[in-house]
Amino acid sequence: MPRIEPLTPPYSPQIGQALHRWMPPGVDHEPLTLFRVLYRNPELASRMFTLGAGLLGHGLLPDLDREIVIARTTARSGCAYEWGVHASAFAHRVGLTPEQLRATTADEPTADTSWQPQHRALLAAVDELHDTARLSTPTWDSLRAHYEDPQLLELLVLTGWYRTISYLANGLQLDEEAWATPIMGS
Repeated sequence: MPRIEPLTPPYSPQIGQALHRWMPPGVDHEPLTLFRVLYRNPELASRMFTLGAGLLGHGLLPDLDREIVIARTTARSGCAYEWGVHASAFAHRVGLTPEQLRATTADEPTADTSWQPQHRALLAAVDELHDTARLSTPTWDSLRAHYEDPQLLELLVLTGWYRTISYLANGLQLDEEAWATPIMGS
């Protein structure tokens, strides 16, 4: 049981509509536990929605690249909850193979030789940000070979956002969603 109890139906019309907007496309399940807990503070949830929805639905990074970053960030943060939601709801749709998805949880994610050079650069950047909260010049230069400045800014925000979401899910001790993919071992 989470540390803060999630809202349960029936929801007020306003909360029900807000929760529906947060759900991943094509998911016909009850709103995510994370969202139902966040709506214990509707003002905070509303502010968070703007950034989260913008990163998922209106980002400049290719969808596959975005999901690689999210998978690696949540895996490095030990967030089985969010890793599983994205693995289930987005990974296959954006072209992330089961082997690549598994590699996002590995100690050495780039040991899988199926990664494109830009994806290797993303994985290295996520790891470096996780470990040091900064990017070295070689890592930055590797990213710049594949991405434009607006995408690089988005990458930094995306990584930080999913680190924040991981803190939230882990701090609340959220159980994995029943329908989500269990986090894979390396």
